[in-house]
Amino acid sequence: MKIYKIFLIFISSVGFISCQADLSLKTDNSYGDELTWSLPHKAEGVLLQAYVDIMTQPDNWAGNNFLDVATDNAVTNDFTSGLYQLTAGGITPHNNPIENWTTAYLKFQYIHLFLENGLKSDIIYDLNDPARDISIRTRLKGEAYFLRAWWGFDLLQKYGGLTDEGEALGYPIVLKNVTNTSELNSLIRNTYEECVRQISNDCDSAIKYLPNSYLGTDAIIGETQTGRASGKAAYALKSRLYTYAASPAFQPSGISDGEIHDKWIRAVHSSFQAIEDGLIGNYTGLTEADFAGPGLRNITPDEFLFRTWINNNAMETRNFPPVFFGMGKTNPSQNLVNSFPMINGYPITDSRSGYDPQAPYNNRDKRLDLTVYYHGQIFNSSRPLEIAVDEEGNPGRDAAGYEYRNTRTGYYLRKWLSSKNNMLFDPSLLTAVNDFHQYPLLRRSEVYFNLAEALNESVGPMGVVENVPHTAVSIINNVRKAAGITSTTYVDEVASMGKEAFRNLILNERRIEFAFENMRYFDLRRWLLPLNESVNGIRIVQSETGLIFEGTNPTESPLVVEKRLLNDEKYYYSPISYEEIIKNPNLIQNKGW
Repeated sequence: MKIYKIFLIFISSVGFISCQADLSLKTDNSYGDELTWSLPHKAEGVLLQAYVDIMTQPDNWAGNNFLDVATDNAVTNDFTSGLYQLTAGGITPHNNPIENWTTAYLKFQYIHLFLENGLKSDIIYDLNDPARDISIRTRLKGEAYFLRAWWGFDLLQKYGGLTDEGEALGYPIVLKNVTNTSELNSLIRNTYEECVRQISNDCDSAIKYLPNSYLGTDAIIGETQTGRASGKAAYALKSRLYTYAASPAFQPSGISDGEIHDKWIRAVHSSFQAIEDGLIGNYTGLTEADFAGPGLRNITPDEFLFRTWINNNAMETRNFPPVFFGMGKTNPSQNLVNSFPMINGYPITDSRSGYDPQAPYNNRDKRLDLTVYYHGQIFNSSRPLEIAVDEEGNPGRDAAGYEYRNTRTGYYLRKWLSSKNNMLFDPSLLTAVNDFHQYPLLRRSEVYFNLAEALNESVGPMGVVENVPHTAVSIINNVRKAAGITSTTYVDEVASMGKEAFRNLILNERRIEFAFENMRYFDLRRWLLPLNESVNGIRIVQSETGLIFEGTNPTESPLVVEKRLLNDEKYYYSPISYEEIIKNPNLIQNKGW
């Protein structure tokens, strides 16, 4: 297929490249093949199209929500959202709110067009300096391979699954620019493992051609290019890939325990390679400074291996409490709040924790305060949130019933939001203001969690893999230490109980660490964990003698806010759309659809 028209939507518009980079090219008129592949900036523009549609903000899922609202982490107050419909069993081959099939294959098309045309010798990226020309085309080649791996994994994450016959399938692998519609509509789904090998190979190619990170003043591989694909990002993506590939949901029928063990060992080596060869660095976790603020304008935190960059107030508009001019869309659950341990390391269900249901936020893991806003917490240096009702039932300004969009669960979202005062209405300016945000698509912490999970599954909590100087226990203790939990007693106790008990601890820590990073939904699916857990909230009454909390005692009946109807095994896999199945009868549908 000829490219009769190339509309260049450049990466600066979606916030991947550093704001320092000079990539603010404008949308062009129509260009034919000859001109497109003779001008370097237009050739590069074809590749840059493959960055477009990578999620720029974490709440950009189906109707501007976090994917967490489709899990036990949260609910949305947007009842028209595709994700709200999903939780009621509304995902079908005709209506899939997380569908990305068409988008991914369009991105493959741009990538292959660039690989086939954009690296030819007659396209000179620097006329004056042959060495710089080579450096540019080498980086672009590496970006192309990374982007093919990124979109391949995006397809595998959403559509990889088992068939009714027990086969583990992925997506149809395409490695060239397909110009024949009949050829495109005759492809078959490759096996899950074939897709894993292809994505892994693309990650390896990306590592070969890309700088590991963008440092220094060089215009081609220096700091001004931060935000593009890098070697570190490719290492991290490969770590994620192999962790998924070993997970229970994607094991074909008849596979032996030994083969599954080998997959986990492969995941161990991949994650450790990312840490060692990828020079990812030591575990540190997130801080509040990583969420927003002018300091993020020119500095990308070491924690963020691949990220987007934005300067707006969109997330705040959608998620601030309504009295603060927001829409209050995302309401964290009591389920999620209960998952945070006490600062002494014990879960709130343990009698040694010191947890008091009537003082539920005292002495908790410090990540709780970075994730949710709760009653009495100071909001943006303004005032304490008023989420209680009085004894007559009259709601506080931030409680349900005061404003129809107020929290359904008793909590508001904190993570990723700016702490700038008067952000959505600055009285001195009589308008809203923006703030700088970076959103990580791949984080250093995830690599460590992947390694802990793979170590636990392959050799147990305290087991050692040759040449890997980590154990699952040591990693989780480092995670908790960064969160302010200095005691290792509870972790050691759970480790002594064996692999299954420690797996639950790892997954709980993963839930806490990556809340509202859109990972919980896929973690539940790949581990075949319940998708239909009811979402709970709290009620707070302001009495004459003080606050009375209802729903904070985990040993009592919860206050159910929303029931989930995802009670069929088919929901562990996404359906391929009816339109694609009709176009290509060779596509085998996932189990249950």
